[in-house]
Amino acid sequence: MRISAVLITYNEEANIEAALRSLGGIVDEIVVVDSLSSDRTVKLARAFTDKVVTRKWTNYSDQKNFANGLADHPWILSLDADERISDGLRTEILARRGEEPSCAGFAMPRLVFYLGRWICRCGWYPDRKVRLFRKDAARWEGEFVHERLVISGEVRRFKNPIHHFSYRNISDHLARIDKFADLGAQKLYARGRKCRWYHLLLLPLGRFLKSYLLKRGFLDGYAGIVVSVLNGYSIFVRYAKLGEIWRKGERIEPFPD
Repeated sequence: MRISAVLITYNEEANIEAALRSLGGIVDEIVVVDSLSSDRTVKLARAFTDKVVTRKWTNYSDQKNFANGLADHPWILSLDADERISDGLRTEILARRGEEPSCAGFAMPRLVFYLGRWICRCGWYPDRKVRLFRKDAARWEGEFVHERLVISGEVRRFKNPIHHFSYRNISDHLARIDKFADLGAQKLYARGRKCRWYHLLLLPLGRFLKSYLLKRGFLDGYAGIVVSVLNGYSIFVRYAKLGEIWRKGERIEPFPD
């Protein structure tokens, strides 16, 4: 089972070393495609691999598919720069290296570290993702945000997680919400979706209640309520920005009905 690790990066000097170090001993090559970073990301990545390519940013799916195309081996381990392979997951992957699995890929849970603790609830866990897959059986799709892997064939599961260090602090979290709300609003607009009053009031409230009560975010203490509130806020900002796009266009929204 020959594995190529594939990462796409942009200004990830704070994360890239730890991510690449976590891959040691479980992959046969590392491929990094960088989107013209202005920091030391490329320099740091080249300390781990000679296969570092710079390429102008297009979108998440296209960038990842391009990076996959540079991989020499039939299996790909896709990792983000703010993620790490946990010790338990390393053991599971190594246990598979001595065989050629008959499946098309493996899904694994993802565990987020935020505000000083692992977030085990709030809807953030287990958040299973297919990250180890056959190169010829999978392709990333999606033009805006939240790209998804379309895979042909059986998907099996690993028990142990990828560790995800997604946000440095609340300010970083809010900045990410703003960025992804822009992309999410553009995606909705491209589909002809409109902003209604209940998108701004009921959907954010529903997301908060789901995260905090149904997904037991209250058991994660202070971090749990912050995550739950910001989960709802992210929905509000996405639809508020959608309404803004409509108002700037030829058709004035909201709410024409």
